[in-house]
Amino acid sequence: MLQEAGETIVFQDEVHFQITTSICRKWVRKGSRPKVKSAPGRKNASYSGYVVPSTGQLIGTKPGWFNYETVIASLREFIGEMGQGPHLTIILDNAPWHKKAVRLVQGEAWPEYQDIRDRVALCFLPPYSPDLNPIEQCWRITRREVTHNVYHKGIASLTESLDQYFAKYRDPNQKMVSLCSFKYKD
Repeated sequence: MLQEAGETIVFQDEVHFQITTSICRKWVRKGSRPKVKSAPGRKNASYSGYVVPSTGQLIGTKPGWFNYETVIASLREFIGEMGQGPHLTIILDNAPWHKKAVRLVQGEAWPEYQDIRDRVALCFLPPYSPDLNPIEQCWRITRREVTHNVYHKGIASLTESLDQYFAKYRDPNQKMVSLCSFKYKD
């Protein structure tokens, strides 16, 4: 797909960040046996994220659960965050909730979704190709910098840490630009 003049390409994905501490590599004194506290349970913080690879902007919304209704609400929230700007092409993976949302917004062209159609074109990645979605790199680095080897007392603590982290990358920045760039071999 070629980008047209005045169009912004955006990649979208959903993610769950678990409250259970994920143990990862860490520098420690040789011979020591560090202990990392971990909250019990299967609780998690859910986010729907949008990344603009050309500027590095990372915008997250908190849907709570993933279904076609939350995808549509998330799209509207993202469009509002982007303000009046260029037309957006949002690239989604092939999750069932994405397929239904796209069918309702673009395929069946229901009138209540005209506001989304006016600002956004929705496209899909090829099936089974998460490696082509640059936001996966954003999730990877978020886990490394916010959740690995860190104890969070509860969901509120985890969500606060994630919100603070995402707030740093809401504006254009070079870190997310470099994370989202593909390196092709010659």
